[in-house]
Amino acid sequence: MIEIKCVNTNSIVLINEGENLFEVLKSCGIKNEDKKILGAYVNNKVQNMYYKVYTSKRVEFITMDNPNGRRMYALSLMFLLYKAVRECFPNGELRILHSLSEGYYAEINNIDIDKDNVIPSLKLKMTEIVKSDIPFERTIIEADKAAALFEKAGIDEKTELIRGRGRLFTKMDYLDGMLNTFFFELVPSTSYLKAFDLRLFHKGFILVMPSQNKVRTKANSKLFSVFQEHKHWIEILNTPYVSDLNRLIDTGKQKEIIMVSEALHEKKYAEIADDIFIRRNDVKIVLLAGPSSSGKTTSCKRLATQLAVLGFSPLQISLDDYFVNREFTPKDSDGNMDFEALNALDLEYFNFQMQSLLKGEKIELPKFNFFTGEREQSGKLLSMKSNSILIVEGIHALNPVLSQKIARKNKYHIFVSALTQVAIDRHNLINTSDNRLLRRILRDNQFRGYNAEATISRWQSVREGEEKHIFPYQENADSIFNSSLLYEINVMKKVIEPLLAEVPEVSSAYAEARRLRNFLSLFKSIDNADIVPQNSVMREFLGGSSFDY
Repeated sequence: MIEIKCVNTNSIVLINEGENLFEVLKSCGIKNEDKKILGAYVNNKVQNMYYKVYTSKRVEFITMDNPNGRRMYALSLMFLLYKAVRECFPNGELRILHSLSEGYYAEINNIDIDKDNVIPSLKLKMTEIVKSDIPFERTIIEADKAAALFEKAGIDEKTELIRGRGRLFTKMDYLDGMLNTFFFELVPSTSYLKAFDLRLFHKGFILVMPSQNKVRTKANSKLFSVFQEHKHWIEILNTPYVSDLNRLIDTGKQKEIIMVSEALHEKKYAEIADDIFIRRNDVKIVLLAGPSSSGKTTSCKRLATQLAVLGFSPLQISLDDYFVNREFTPKDSDGNMDFEALNALDLEYFNFQMQSLLKGEKIELPKFNFFTGEREQSGKLLSMKSNSILIVEGIHALNPVLSQKIARKNKYHIFVSALTQVAIDRHNLINTSDNRLLRRILRDNQFRGYNAEATISRWQSVREGEEKHIFPYQENADSIFNSSLLYEINVMKKVIEPLLAEVPEVSSAYAEARRLRNFLSLFKSIDNADIVPQNSVMREFLGGSSFDY
């Protein structure tokens, strides 16, 4: 008999050695008739319910209320969709392209989605598979054999990725004999996936995830257009998948990747500046917003350069400098400091200073000290001239409450986010939030005095704040800028992996650190960060920028 500490019931139970998590769940007295429990943290490592226990463990069962539970559900749902496509349309090629607020946007190559009765057929087939309660099975096989299986199936990017990792063995996932591979744990069986929907959208459809009662409930047309624009960018670079990116790095073309990626960024900054110039008689203030670590500060500075070329005199202001002193920071539902809340800013002081500037008065900008947690005076005096334009950046810049006393015609709104351009393979996306989390870990460690454990521990609160305070306003933007760079994960890998390795196994952040380490293992490293331009968005996180922050 071995001892299990169950976090959910705050109890200790004895089980037989070799029992799986289903049996542990039963021993803990937890019922799961509704099949909401999808997996568990076992000593802070995410495991599926078939995991067998041989030594004493700490177990915490998870549902979709947990981010990793939701990730398990999403990936399993993608596998279910893949099986349905293969059975309904054998000649169709499913590509899950990117996330949207409702779920995931997908297309099926070689199929006319409007004429082939695609959506009703797929929904019916998926429902049948759910009712059949087919288990998701995972095995570990030799990497060469796995690569050969995917090569035979014509899924070349999976073949290249497995061979390129340099590992002897790899995990394979099966659903009723149909093979695939996902880089995370899956739910026990298809009967756990009762909640889903498919909705026609653009040239494809949205795989709709169960609602979490979030503010965003419909696909965002402006954000979707940015994804489509960057789909064209990766076509230019011919790097739709991580394996393509790794191949270019292996052949010594990392400098070319970086130069082209940065040139595309510069082109977009210039287009936005041109749009502002067209409205130059009205626009007095540019409000630039985005979620955490989206590259707002660098985007603000590079946009200012483009505006200067057009004859403007840009004045840059960061909302981060208007934080209230840390002791007055509002708390979230867990009692932690909520830096993403609107009231974490001194709104009264900000509005007073903006109004003063627009009246032609001189102000002294504040400067927030992130190490002491207090706002200080910067000694930097600011006033507007006839050709001046204010650029205000921060996560709340698009919130109308922030600038409600300024006429709409005098404002130009920009939303910045890191919308990942490359995918792991045709069925495995890179979550856009993962890019930003990696950036934030790097930035917090270098410039804000936090280690990876602290950053990861706060990340869920940050994400909840974004859903509440930032994303609801993104469709109000006049322009949306994608700050993601094709090469950024490759160049961050070498620096971040040691930071993640420092997160102790006893920490609640360990599961996420472990997931990120596994994720980074898919990428080839660009070890020479010196080839990243000094004005790149990445310098905001790597350091060595030509800009002062």
